[in-house]
Formats: sequence, structure tokens, C-alpha cells
Amino acid sequence: MKIAISGKGGVGKTTVTAIWGRTLADEGRDVFLVDADPDANLAAALGVAPGDLPAPLVSLKDLIKERTGADPDRVGQYFQLNPHVSDLPDAYSLAVDGLRLLVLGGIRGGGKGCACPQGALLKAMMRHLMLERREVLLVDMDAGLEFLGRASVMGIDALVVVVEPGKRSLETADAVARMGRQIGIKRFAAVLNKVTDPAQVETVRAGLPDGMELLGHVSYSAALQQADLDGRSILGVDAAAETALADAKRKLESLLAASAAAKT
Repeated sequence: MKIAISGKGGVGKTTVTAIWGRTLADEGRDVFLVDADPDANLAAALGVAPGDLPAPLVSLKDLIKERTGADPDRVGQYFQLNPHVSDLPDAYSLAVDGLRLLVLGGIRGGGKGCACPQGALLKAMMRHLMLERREVLLVDMDAGLEFLGRASVMGIDALVVVVEPGKRSLETADAVARMGRQIGIKRFAAVLNKVTDPAQVETVRAGLPDGMELLGHVSYSAALQQADLDGRSILGVDAAAETALADAKRKLESLLAASAAAKT
């Protein structure tokens, strides 16, 4: 599977990515996690010690200059749109208890995802990970999809949007779905997080964009929130949340399997 996980800030994208990654690895799958959020904290959620946190690739200016031929601190330069990146995932990823983590980081600032050396490197990396690597891939990203690029979406099995009960979160889901369709993503799904009232589930389901199926929901967890605030691992903190997300993952796998079978 190649899954991009998106949504507005604070909804729990990193929690879903970390727990799904851990579950898949425990099932014996080869798993590659990518943190492509400007506020990169997936490593902390997995329990990586602060002193071992890897620097985001987007911050490695010498590497960006070497691969793209342009200084990331300057504007108005020519740069390579398809830099060589196939050696970077193994060289810069971190082994974390049976899975691998690569921190890309994200580009802050409107429009910078497409027209700068950093953006060229990120797009090339996403294309390589989606189309040329064999592992299960989970990408924790923000609500912007700029650096996915039209080529890399050919490898995406689904874009999963994490939502919480609330109008702004549903508006973000709708915007993410629109952006996804514009670059060619075909399959969309959602996970509802931070539920405090069972009635919220059907309300949110009804408010999702057309074609975005609700995979499952997770009740609000003070323990998960505290772990996140403390910057420590969220794994093993809330068994009920992990069970709910494992069920949601299985539903996603079933949907993808049914879709694949329908094509044959």
C-alpha cells in the first residue's frame, strides 16, 4: 500500500500514521514512514529520543544544492526538476523498531511547494517512494498537497484524511479532496478522531465529500493528547484507540483489495 495521510493541523494525522505503521510492522510487513509535515513530529510519536531525531531533508541545504544545482536560499535560479534521489531513503532514514522513518519536512509559505529547489527535491523523493520502492508507504503530510506532484500520485492507493468533529475540519477534508482530484488521486477515505459523542459519527459521515468513505472513528483520548503534549511516544498509550485504528486499517485494506479485484 501507498497511503498519503492528510488533514488540518492538530486532528491526529501523526497518531494515525504512527499506529498504522506500528500495526503493519507487527504484522510482518516492510513499512516505510515519511514525515512530510512542516511541523515534523512523527519521530517523537514513535518514541525516538530527542537526541536521535533526524534533521528534515528540506533543511539540508548542502544536499539540496548538490542534487538540484541551486542554492535553496536564493531566488531566480535554474535548478534540476528531477534530481537523483534513489540513494537518499536508505542513507537518511532511521530504523525504528522494525520499520523505517524518513523525515522530509515541509515547505512553509504559499506556493513554495512547486517552484524552488526544496520543492523539486521533495517531489522527486515522493515520486521515487511511490513508484520505485516496494515497502508499504505511509506519508504523514499537512493539508497541502503541492509537492506530491502529478507523477507520484500514480502510485498512491488512497488519500486518507483525518478529521475531527467540527465544520473547519470537514471544510479542510473537502479542500484536500478537491486538490487531490486536481492532481489525479482517485481514492479517498477518512478517519474520524476525537469523538466525544456517538452522534458525531453520523454527522461527520454525512458531511464528508462525495466519494470519501469513513473508515472508522476514535474516541477522544486524554492520554494520547498528554503524550503528544509531552513529546513522547503515543504507542501503547491507549489500547482502545489502537484497536479502533487497526479496524480502520483493515477496512481500508478491504476496500483496496475489492477495488483491485474489480479491475481484474
